[in-house]
Amino acid sequence: MDNSTGIVTTKYVDFDVELRLESGRLLGPLTLAYETYGKLNQDASNVILVAHAWTGNAHAAGLHTEEDRKPGWWDNMIGPGKVLDTDRYYILCSNTIGSCKGSTGPTSINPRTQRPYRLSFPVLMVRDMVRAQKLLLDHLGIKSLLSIVGGSMGAMQAIEWAIHFPEMVRSIVPIAGTGRTSPMAISLNALARQAVFNDPLWKKGNYQPEHPPADGLALARAVGHISFLSDVSMQLKFERRFSVRDGMFDFFGKFEIERYLDYNGKNFVDQFDTNSFLYLAKALDLYDVTWNFDSLSEALERINCPSLWFAFSSDWLYTPQQTEELVTELQRLNKTADYHLIDSDYGHDSFLVEPEKYIPLLKTFLDQLD
Repeated sequence: MDNSTGIVTTKYVDFDVELRLESGRLLGPLTLAYETYGKLNQDASNVILVAHAWTGNAHAAGLHTEEDRKPGWWDNMIGPGKVLDTDRYYILCSNTIGSCKGSTGPTSINPRTQRPYRLSFPVLMVRDMVRAQKLLLDHLGIKSLLSIVGGSMGAMQAIEWAIHFPEMVRSIVPIAGTGRTSPMAISLNALARQAVFNDPLWKKGNYQPEHPPADGLALARAVGHISFLSDVSMQLKFERRFSVRDGMFDFFGKFEIERYLDYNGKNFVDQFDTNSFLYLAKALDLYDVTWNFDSLSEALERINCPSLWFAFSSDWLYTPQQTEELVTELQRLNKTADYHLIDSDYGHDSFLVEPEKYIPLLKTFLDQLD
């Protein structure tokens, strides 16, 4: 474990506040789950905030126990000597509100009813998640962020941070992100929602945790998983191979790609709450960097820090063109914005599957900030 952060503990902070959301509704009190790696330096200038994707969590690196077999979701990026070097940086990752991984979400107890929120939980935007994170940083006494690094929904958070708290943010690294969710991405999430809504066990969000709408959520996750992949990655991994378990002319026989989607969908049911999945999907659909601004230019004008952007050639969920739109506008505004299109066959998941293709560029960028 020489190259690992070792055993880590998820921490929790309760805030006796009511956060005003973009919808106008109030949410509170709040709990935020977070983990930290490395040591805060004397002037607290070495903090990097890692922002997680849709169904991620605060456990970005290390192990929770000696018996753990699976480290945090970005363990290959965070640790001694790694690109997010815990010998140099103090890495912070917090779970977003709306999730089911320790922060306040639909599974939390509504203080007004003493029952789980379920669908009484308010609709969130990514901007609301960032404002909740700001509460956490204030609580920890952190007044400056060396950088914010995140992929997918994490990229959205990085952008929102730079726009709404420019005085705190010294750089951002949005990876596989977008400035506004496309109609195609929204349509895929719509199919995922319908898969859940059509499951009789969903009961309009009032299912029992021990009896979730497993079939609906598994199918919803499968829909999402397709959008994370690419045609090339499916060809490389599965081709048109038929499952060895089934005869080719068995009506219920499946191709290997079908079995793969089944496995991932069913496995996900045990890992994530259905309502939380739906609320976070809605936040993704609603994401638009220009929300409450008159134009893209007005929104991006507020970014005062250097930025490093990565897109992936085979990503059809958040396409390179969507990143390039933002970078082009930032450069037109004479902002420092560097962009790299990474050639990868692994679709939207490229940022998780092939980080070695952009790690050297990220390291150079961070070195220049010190």
